[in-house]
Amino acid sequence: MKATELAIAGAWLFEPSVFPDARGSFTAPFQGPAFREALGFDLAIVQTNQSVSSRGVIRGVHYADVPPSQAKYLYVAAGAVRDVIVDIRVGSPTFGRHEAVELDGESMRAVYISEGLGHAFQALTDDTVVGYLCSASYNPSGEHGISPVDPDLALPWADGIEPVLSEKDRDAPTLEQARAAGALPTWEACQDWYARLCS
Repeated sequence: MKATELAIAGAWLFEPSVFPDARGSFTAPFQGPAFREALGFDLAIVQTNQSVSSRGVIRGVHYADVPPSQAKYLYVAAGAVRDVIVDIRVGSPTFGRHEAVELDGESMRAVYISEGLGHAFQALTDDTVVGYLCSASYNPSGEHGISPVDPDLALPWADGIEPVLSEKDRDAPTLEQARAAGALPTWEACQDWYARLCS
C-alpha cells in the first residue's frame, strides 16, 4: 500500500493494491501496518460508519472539538466522490486551504483526515457508498460544521452537478464566522493531541 501525505499536515492518501479477476476484484482498503509505518501510531477504530448518497449530495464540511475530536479513514466501496479536506485549525500554516481527492470503488483509494481538520465530499454517482473508520464515537454536542458553499473557501465541487445539501449543512456558518465565534480548533491543541497519539 502506498501512503502519501498531502499538502495539509495530517491529511493522507492511501492507495492499496487491487486484484481483479473474472469474479470481480479484491482489495484491503485499510491496512494497519501500512498506516502505522506512515503515521507512527495505530488507528484506534472505535466506530464504523457507512453512508449511501445520490449524485450531487454534499456531506460536510464537518469537524469535531479537539480534544478528542474524531479522526476518519474514509474510502468508497461503490460509486465515486470528490473528497475535500479543509484546514480549519486556527494558527496552522495552511489555515483556510483545502485538498481535493477523487475516490472511487475501483481504485479503492482512501483518505485519512486527522483530528481538527474539516471534511466534506460530493457524490459523483447515484448509490455512492462511503465507509468511514472513526477514532471516536459520534458526539452530537462536539460536532460542528462549516458551509460547503462558503464563497471565501471556494471548494471545488464538480461542474455540471447540482449540489444537494442537508438543511444543517446549508445553514452552517462560513469559516470566518466560525473563527470569529471561537468555534474552530487551534493548531496548538491539535499538535498537542497528535504528540499524545505518537507517544
